[in-house]
This record gives sequence, C-alpha cells and structure tokens, in this order.
Amino acid sequence: MGNYRITVSDKMKKIEQILNRVRKPAGYIGGEFGQITKSSSEVKVRIALCFPDTYEIGMSNLGMRIIYGALNEMDGVWCQRVFAPWTDMEDEMRNADIPLFALESHEAIRDFDVIAFSLGYELSYTNMLNMLDLAGIALRSEERSDIDPIIIAGGSCCYNPLPVADFVDLFVIGEGEEISPQLVSMYMASNGKADFLQNASKVPGVYVPGLYDEGSPQIKKRIVKDLDNSYFPTAPIVPSASIVHDRAMVELFRGCHRGCKFCSAGHTTGPFRVRSPEKLREQGIVSLQNSGYDELALLSLSTSDYPHLDVLCDSLISWCEPRKINLSLPSLRADNFSIDLMQRVQKVRKSGLTFAPEAGSQRLRNHINKNITEETLLGACGVAFGGGYNAVKLYFMLGLPTETDEDVLAIAALAHKVLDTWKTHTNNERRGVRITISTSCFIPKPHTPFEREGQISISEYLRRVKLLKDDIRSKKITYNWHSPEQGLIEAALSRGDRELGRVIEAAWRSGAKFDSWSEHFSLDTWLAAFSQCGLDPEYFAMRERANDEKLPWSFIDVKGVG
Repeated sequence: MGNYRITVSDKMKKIEQILNRVRKPAGYIGGEFGQITKSSSEVKVRIALCFPDTYEIGMSNLGMRIIYGALNEMDGVWCQRVFAPWTDMEDEMRNADIPLFALESHEAIRDFDVIAFSLGYELSYTNMLNMLDLAGIALRSEERSDIDPIIIAGGSCCYNPLPVADFVDLFVIGEGEEISPQLVSMYMASNGKADFLQNASKVPGVYVPGLYDEGSPQIKKRIVKDLDNSYFPTAPIVPSASIVHDRAMVELFRGCHRGCKFCSAGHTTGPFRVRSPEKLREQGIVSLQNSGYDELALLSLSTSDYPHLDVLCDSLISWCEPRKINLSLPSLRADNFSIDLMQRVQKVRKSGLTFAPEAGSQRLRNHINKNITEETLLGACGVAFGGGYNAVKLYFMLGLPTETDEDVLAIAALAHKVLDTWKTHTNNERRGVRITISTSCFIPKPHTPFEREGQISISEYLRRVKLLKDDIRSKKITYNWHSPEQGLIEAALSRGDRELGRVIEAAWRSGAKFDSWSEHFSLDTWLAAFSQCGLDPEYFAMRERANDEKLPWSFIDVKGVG
C-alpha cells in the first residue's frame, strides 16, 4: 500500500485550471483516501485500468477494485485508474490539449505500458474508442506501433469479443484476478510487444485476435477455483465524490445453479463456488474498519442462495449493529425470502426490497426457467409488508420467447395482487405503499439457451408497453419501462461479429458516446452508422439463428475451464 500524501504536480496544476468549469471536478483529481501511490523509481510497468464510464459508476464496480488491488500487490507494477470524462470535461481537455490521464499520477496514459479496459456493457464500446482517441492512441491495433501501449480488455462483454476485436490486442476471457498478474509477469519477461502477444496467446483464457485463426482450439474461460484464497480488496478507496454504490462490499459466491434461460451471467460465471462465512466475516469487518463506511453489501448473483447466509448475517450483525452499520442484501429471490432473513437485514435500518419475477404468468416463468410461483412471490411480499416495509420493486422483461398478450397482462394482474397483499398485511393503510414495476426489452445473449432467439421490434415492444400501462388501475402502482431503442443496439452489438467494429467506429466518429445514458443515446446516429457500413441492426438483433448456423462467439467455451 502506498502513502496517502497529495502532491500537486505541474500536470495537476494544468488540470486544475479547467476544473472550475466542469460539473463534477472531484472525479478528476484523485488523491482519495486509500488510493495506491508508488515511487516512480520503483516502477517497471505502468498499467492504466480504464472503465469506459464516469467516475461515480466505475468506482462502484467490484471488478475494478479487485484488479486494481491485485496488480498493485506486485512489486514494480503500478496500476492506476482512468474513467471516461464527462462531455464538459472532455471539451475542456481537448481545448487545453490535455490528453487522457490517470488519477493517481495525472500522467498521460499514452505513455503507459498497458491500457486495460473493463467491458461490462456493450453500449460502452464507443466510450472505449473515445478514451483511446482522447489519449492520443490509434483506435485499431493494426495502426499502432510497437512502442504504443498494449490494449487489453476483460469483462462480461468479452464472451463475444468480436465486435471490438479490431481495437484490442488481447482479451482476457473469464475472471481476471489470477490471470492478470500472470500476464503482467509475462510482459516484464518478454522482448517487446510482438513477443509478449505470441507468448500470451498460448495462455489458457487469452484471446489474441491477431494470432487466432479458424483452426485454433476453442478458448476456455479462466476462473478462480478457490475463492477463500484468492485476492480480495479489503482496503477500498474512499471516493472523493458521490458514487452510485458508496459502501463496503464482500462477494459471497460466483456462478449460479438456477439456470434461467435468458441470463448471461448465470451461464457464463459457473461453476458455483462459495466463500466461507469465516472468510467473509473477516473481509467485511476489515473493509469497514479500513474505509469507515456505514454499510456493507453482500454481493452475488442471488444473495439469498448463499448456503451459509443465516450464519454469516448473524456473525456480521453482532459486529455491525452496535456500530450502526447497515447490512444490505441487494439481490434477493422471492422463493427463499423469509421473516427470519428480513428480521436480520433490518436490524439497523430498512432498505427497499426488489424482486425479479421476469414474467407475469406462471406459464412463461416456467418456460424461461424462472421457477418462482405467484404464491411464493405474494408470500414474500406479505412477509415484507407485515414486517414494516412499504416499498417493493418488481422487474420484468417484455418480448421473451413465446410471450403473448395474456402474459403481458399478467404482469398488471400480479402487481394488483401485490397491492391486495399489502392491504391484508398492514395495520395502517395511511402509511401508504409504493409498488414499482419496471420492464426492459428481452435481449438474446450469447452462451444462453436463448442465444438463437430473435428480439422483438421497437414498435412491438412499445405496443406491449401500452397494453400493460393501460391495464394498471391503481395510482399506488408505478410503471417504468426501459428504452427499446437502446435495447436494439445492445442486442446487435452483443450478437454481432467482427463486421460490427466498422459500425462502432462509424457511430463514434458521428458523435456517439455515453450510449448507456438516455440523454446522450441517439438511435439515428447508430442507424446511420449501420447504413454507412451496409449493415442492418435488425439482422443481428431480431433474426432467429438456425440450429445449424455457426454462431460468431462459438470459439469461446464458457462451460470448460482453462
């Protein structure tokens, strides 16, 4: 761990001159409690760990925290953070000729050895290109020289890396905390970029686009087999600006045994592996002590599936409750939510409850393998309402395979039954209730049982939205729906092949960036980019794939382990 002294370099002085003209200057200065600094004389390899979105989102990302800490444990390696500057900061940087810089040293990342991107969302691809351009680095691998930084990418999007393969030198397929130090050690021992890439291409879990051909074997993802003995950050950086999830975190397990047919994470993060409650208690308490946070989140794909949850909650609450520290379980399933669990998690203060039935009817829930019954969901809501909760959020998808209008209307019917449940489980109706239902457009993702299905059209999604909206008859039920326009482009990018690289670059050159932010997303820009490249997003997003059609991502094996 480095020291925490904040020094004002000449580079920082130049940056400071523009900070009074941007909205959230604290996200660009670094110097937070817990950041890792190292002496330049001791550093042999500098790595820019880039998150292609804002500081407040990237600093909430557990994967970023893990890789940042794991690499900085290495002697001679300094891993520094880089986030996408918001549009106002980007304009100021370009006007002042300030290239993209890292928060720890404020040095331009074009002078680093490695630039590593965390890609967790397809609509961040244009931000990756924008960050490379802002850094003064050529976008395409073939345009970069041997002295340019090596561009690496990892994250959940890399289970289909082809759409961005033209821009990245090396992809890490799977979990990164063990393979990343291995690759950095290999880099330090290599004789230049070409030698490193040649050697790295032989490492299980690594995809080097420039060295992979049709005859190469499938690439098996990398996993961490023993979570208890793997690296986990217990001295988190305490942000200097407000972030989305400002809290300490522990990770209960990886993988999922549920098998929901639509869920990419459930089908790509296996096998199911857990941390022991003793290790989690230790990591949680140390993280809280090192950060001063008043909330600890227990994270996983489905927190209530952790087999030792009662034991863990009791051991943590005995430490947290006297210190007024809240324990939050942000991912619960209705079929194992109990009075006992509710009483545990609300000992300090109540948090809102969220359940994801995904579909309104039992027929459709069974079809997608989301085997939660209506009785179970209403029972969980009754437990929550009886225990003093007055707000429940329910998440659904529209456009799931085989969905009918009856399935859509069943969402409204279920919401009204939740409202009736509240009326029968509360002694004070004046206290009010907030039931929020949200829908997003189903996106067929690679490596799932629905990977060959097609997405419904924007117009059809909006018709189903109206059908559902018109059937909600209570002001106590709020209905929110996600943009189908963004869903179309996300589906096209997630199911695309290498041709999509031209589209992504064309969209970026036409101004596309921060596409995950509705105020910046422009469907017209993307449609024009597809047209310019002679392609159609509906071909990638809406077309059903025949069983004998070879899928672009089939060279990645998510079931095997490298």
